[in-house]
Amino acid sequence: MLKTIEKEISNQAAPPDLQAEFAQHDFEKLRNFCRLTYIASIFIWLLFDLIVSIKGGQGFTGASMVFLSVMVVLTIILGFVRKSRHFDILNVMFVLVITLGIRLIIFGLPTDAQPIWLILVTSSTLYSASVLPLSRGAFIAVVAITWVTLNPFLMTQESVTDLRGTLLLCYLAFLSSLTIYSFFKLRKIKLYNFTMTRLLVTQAYIDALTEIPNRRAFMTRATSTLQSRPRVYDHYLAMIDIDNFKQVNDHYGHDIGDEVLKRTAASIQSVLADHEYARMGGEEFAVYLSGVRRSDVEALMDRLCRQVREDPHAHPVTVSIGLTRVEDNDTLNQALAKADKALYVSKNSGKDRFTFR
Repeated sequence: MLKTIEKEISNQAAPPDLQAEFAQHDFEKLRNFCRLTYIASIFIWLLFDLIVSIKGGQGFTGASMVFLSVMVVLTIILGFVRKSRHFDILNVMFVLVITLGIRLIIFGLPTDAQPIWLILVTSSTLYSASVLPLSRGAFIAVVAITWVTLNPFLMTQESVTDLRGTLLLCYLAFLSSLTIYSFFKLRKIKLYNFTMTRLLVTQAYIDALTEIPNRRAFMTRATSTLQSRPRVYDHYLAMIDIDNFKQVNDHYGHDIGDEVLKRTAASIQSVLADHEYARMGGEEFAVYLSGVRRSDVEALMDRLCRQVREDPHAHPVTVSIGLTRVEDNDTLNQALAKADKALYVSKNSGKDRFTFR
C-alpha cells in the first residue's frame, strides 16, 4: 500500500502553490549555506586575483576592486532576503558578476592556460549552483551565463576544430549535462520528500473529516501556550459538544452527521480563528483562548452558539459549551477536566448555552 501511495505521488505533478511553498521552505533551510557559499566564493576569487596579480606583475587593479565591492554588497543583501524568488534574482546577479570577474583574472594568465582554467571555473560554478535552492528558471539562467562568460573558445586562441578544443568541448558538454540532470533529479527528490513530509504531518495533526487540527495538534499547541510566561490577561479553555448528535446520525444517517460536523467545525473556525481550536473526537471540540478577558470569552461563545443555531442549512443543530479559567498551576489535562464538567452543566441546563466553572 505504501509503495502504491509513493508511486501515485511521484507520478503527480505538484501544483504551483505546493512548488512555491517547497521553494520557500528549501531556501529558508539553506539560507545560511547560501551565505557561506557566497563568502567562500568571494574569498577564493580574491585569493586567485591576488595570486595572478602578484605573480603576473599587473597589480590589484581598479576593476578588481569594483568586482569585489559589488560581490560584497550582494552578499550583504542576501542577509536581508526572505523570499526564494528574490534569491533567484540575486543569485543570477552574483553569478554574472563573479564570472565576469573571473574572466578578467584569467586574462592575466598565459594564453595557452586560459581555456583549461575557464573549464575548471565553469565546473566549480555549475556545481555550486546545482546545490543552491534555485528555481528551474534561475538555474538555467546561471548555466547560460556561465556558458557565455566563461566560454573557453571566446577571446582565446583555442579552436573547436583542434584536438584539444574538441576534447574540451566534449568535456564541457558532458559536465553541463551531468550538472543539469543532477540539479533536476535532486530537486525532484527534495520536492517528493517535502510532499511526503507535508502529507504525513497533515495526517498526524489535521482531522481528515473537518480539516481542522485534531486532538494531537491541540494538546501540543495548547500546552505550549499554557506554559508561556508572562501571561497577558487570562487563559480560558472551552469544551464544545453538538447537542443531540446521536439522534442526527440515527435519523438521517452518518453522511448527514458528517455534514453537521463539518459545518460546526467551520463555525468554530470562523468565530475563533485567532485561538487554538480542534476536533477532539466524535462530536466534541476544544478551544484554548489566551490573552482574553472573561467578557471577550462570553461574547465569542454567545456568537458561536448563535451562528450554529442560525445556520440556514438543513438539519440545524445547537452546541453546548463548558468553560473554565486556566489557572497558573493547572495542567492542560486538569483544565480539560474542569471544562468537561462545565459542559455537562450546560447539557443538563437545557443545552444551546455556555457555562463557566
